Amino acid sequence: MPRPVWSGTISFGLVTIPVKLFHAVSRKNVSFNQLDDRSMSRIRMKKVSADTGEDVPDEHIVKGYEVAKGRYVVVDPDELEPFIPAATKAIDLEEFVDLAEIDPVFFDTPYIVAPDNAAKPYMLLTKAMEDAGKVAVGTFVMRSKQYVAALRPVDGRLMLSTMAFADEVVDPATIDELGALEDVTLNAKELAMAEQLVESLAGDFEPERFNDSYREQVLDLIAKKAAGEAFEAPEPAAAAPQVIDLMAALEASVKAAKGARVRHPTALATVSDIDAGDADEVEDVAPAKKKAPAKKKAPAKKAAAKKAPAKKAAPAKKVAARKSA
Repeated sequence: MPRPVWSGTISFGLVTIPVKLFHAVSRKNVSFNQLDDRSMSRIRMKKVSADTGEDVPDEHIVKGYEVAKGRYVVVDPDELEPFIPAATKAIDLEEFVDLAEIDPVFFDTPYIVAPDNAAKPYMLLTKAMEDAGKVAVGTFVMRSKQYVAALRPVDGRLMLSTMAFADEVVDPATIDELGALEDVTLNAKELAMAEQLVESLAGDFEPERFNDSYREQVLDLIAKKAAGEAFEAPEPAAAAPQVIDLMAALEASVKAAKGARVRHPTALATVSDIDAGDADEVEDVAPAKKKAPAKKKAPAKKAAAKKAPAKKAAPAKKVAARKSA
């Protein structure tokens, strides 16, 4: 049975709701211990001086912050005490926003929020947020650390996700490699084929389809070795062929995706009829915006690939890549 990791209140205005937080995700890993193969005893890590290699007693271990190579500022725990956030035991909601306004990059650890003998006010807040279509943003302290968090209604209950602070998110402008995108132009034939590939792989998200095959295979190996059974390692997967030509790679990908639709019936059946052999029929122009899909999913008409702009005599255009934000 899950155990709460934090208990306190949700506070907004003059309203307080007693709640408990439970982990929403249970991480599953395979952990190994380091052993001495002569005695099968555990290996201990010792605290030793990097200069002398001798053991350092706990009373001589202090906290230091490196301000330059080999230069440290020593900080006493008593000096940090005034800065430790007070454990207020309250999630203070400061504003209600649209979920679309929060970039997913900010989300960190998810928790399930359960009422603590306060079902009615809990449900009142949940229903009010559902009706308004809003997500609450607030702050709270857990284990002497301050967090900013998003509280959102999900199927009649509340979920809380801790969030990164704005200065912790990496600015894409600091990544030099992204600057190369400014000089890229997209060929409309390649773009049409790429859009077809995306469409052919479209479908509903089914999380149970994805699994940690490495962990499962390692656990199977451990179980068989523990039982004294023989274990035959699987053959390594063949490396995918390296296709240098972008158009050829797109054509091969679309062909493979169409075949995969038979194995995964949940994928959308609607796929553009621009096959590898028809790619040359697509003019080198910016594609028109897609119309909203009809209620019935019917294959796109092949004639759609032959549509041309009103001014046919106009020179072919290149589709410029968007500059990274």
